Amino acid sequence: MNLSSAGFENPIGCYDAAVQELIVIDDILSAMVGIEGRYILIKTVNGKQDDVTFQVDPSMDLALQELAKRIFPLCKSFTLINQFVESRSQFKNGLVNHAFSAALRALLLDYQAMVAQLEHQFHLGKLSLQGLWFYCQPMMGSMHALSIVIQKASVNNFSGSAVLNLLQSQAKAMAGDNAIRLLLEKMAQCASNAYLSILERWVYEGVIDDPYGEFFIAENKSLQKESLTQDNDAKYWQHRYSLKDGIPSFLSNMAGTILTTGKYLNVMRECGHNVQVPASENLKLTSFGSNHHYLECIKAAYNFASGELLNLIKDKFDLLGKLRSIKHYLLLDQGDFLVHFTDIARDELAKKPDEVSVEKLQSLLDLALRTTAAAADPLHEDLTCVVERSSLLKRLGSIKGPEFSHSSSVKNDLEEPVSITGLETFSLSYKVPWPLSIVLSRKALTKYQLIFRFLFHCKHVDRQLCGAWQVHQGVRALNTHGTAISRSSLLCRSMLKFINSLLHYLTFEVIEPNWHVMYSRLQSAKSIDEVIQHHDLFLDKCLRECLLLLPELLKKVERLKSMCLQYSAATQWLISSSIKIHSPEEAIDGSTGLGKATQLKSGKLSLALKSTTRNAAVTESVLKFEREFNAELQSLGSVLSRSSQAEPYLTHLAQSILGVRSE
Repeated sequence: MNLSSAGFENPIGCYDAAVQELIVIDDILSAMVGIEGRYILIKTVNGKQDDVTFQVDPSMDLALQELAKRIFPLCKSFTLINQFVESRSQFKNGLVNHAFSAALRALLLDYQAMVAQLEHQFHLGKLSLQGLWFYCQPMMGSMHALSIVIQKASVNNFSGSAVLNLLQSQAKAMAGDNAIRLLLEKMAQCASNAYLSILERWVYEGVIDDPYGEFFIAENKSLQKESLTQDNDAKYWQHRYSLKDGIPSFLSNMAGTILTTGKYLNVMRECGHNVQVPASENLKLTSFGSNHHYLECIKAAYNFASGELLNLIKDKFDLLGKLRSIKHYLLLDQGDFLVHFTDIARDELAKKPDEVSVEKLQSLLDLALRTTAAAADPLHEDLTCVVERSSLLKRLGSIKGPEFSHSSSVKNDLEEPVSITGLETFSLSYKVPWPLSIVLSRKALTKYQLIFRFLFHCKHVDRQLCGAWQVHQGVRALNTHGTAISRSSLLCRSMLKFINSLLHYLTFEVIEPNWHVMYSRLQSAKSIDEVIQHHDLFLDKCLRECLLLLPELLKKVERLKSMCLQYSAATQWLISSSIKIHSPEEAIDGSTGLGKATQLKSGKLSLALKSTTRNAAVTESVLKFEREFNAELQSLGSVLSRSSQAEPYLTHLAQSILGVRSE
């Protein structure tokens, strides 16, 4: 009935109390299902559809008004819940809201059935207003609790896990009222069914079937697996799938496990491997009740995915074999191919980096691999050549990452060599297929290459010093006592001792023990993430213990190596070019004559040698090398001794260096 702005038409107060009660009961029954009556009106507050109030004819009997106002909260709760159901059932609001709305709609059907029964009793003349209040009370608390939930959900525009968390938190808050708590838990259970369906596909198939973006795992499709082998800062494994905010509280402790399970299944699916978890009724994620059955299902799915992927990578893709092969080549575990390669590629490597032909080096490397023991390794074909454009020191300073932060912070203090050649910038790389690139990523290979470059250059310095030593040995028969050459010979031996001590430390005290620790851990690893962790730990330890993350020490070692190279070049020139060997031209026949010729030759050679080495400039040059080398060696020894207190693994190297200095 329409109402005028002046107030109610035909005021209810004109009727006696008994008639008023009948009219009020009829209006309240209408208001209970959201319909205005003749004397009870439903108004919105400030135009807000989610906030309603009820107005009664002021002429109504005060006792009837009081009883009616007690029932109005139930009417308001129905109106709010009904509006929520209508609005949240729309397509855009997500599966959880759809499921929650469906559960609320089922509850409202029961509620409306109760109202229909009360109306039937009213038509039979068996329902008083007091009786109506009595029958409404059991529903009052439940409907009010639900209205609080839907108001919070509406105000904050909740969806997905936020709705589930709200229901669960409200259920816990109502722990003192068992009936309401059970109702809210049932609502949460119904609303979670759609969410658990998304979760089930993820942990059993590795598929995100989430059309409304409600799942707590996000997929970044812009990150491709190919980036693992191309980008040093590739984030594929960490960020292709990641956790979002708003994880359901009942899954918060298992979120990491759930994320990892689906990631493992994804890897296997991209390898063409069957990723279907064995079907079982006991593994259905149908509820998250107090029995925690869903947690057991998730753990079972994780164990299956983890075991399958680990077996796939270890057996089908032979991860351990690949690592052994990388150790042979990039960590110089088997160096015969490298000796042959260095011999045949000497001229090419002596060029400037931008003049070196990588194609020619690759063909020479292939030749060296085919003609040495490496030919027996079927994985040697995955080895490729790389020529960097900067020195090792500069490369270390340019790499991003927490493990290289200290090197980057002091990169301006690192001295770049005046001119570098392919010998300083040559490196090896490795072709790594998917899914091994998860473990052997571009970043991991870069770390291997840094270690290789350091070892390779140390080997080069060692070869050059060995060449200088051989030149010294070639004139041992001469009387060099008290000359610059005898002093040079001692210096050469000290330099060889230094570089051999360094190589021994790098290979036998750093790489080998750390490798064996990693290898044993990999064999007992339970998941691919453990494999990645152990492998990264091995590389980081090797980088640090090989001094590559200790710029102060590395800088001194590089200076010493540079001195050794300068010395070996100068010494070979001194002895090979400066000493003039005058062979006798006259022919001498007979055994006696041959003996005289030998004595004459030795005498002339010794004389030429002494005349050269007595030159003050030559002697000063040797002494200068000796002073600078010993001073730098002493400085390195003191820094090593000081650093070994914080880095105990440097103790042996410090002792070796001090041993060289004492000689």
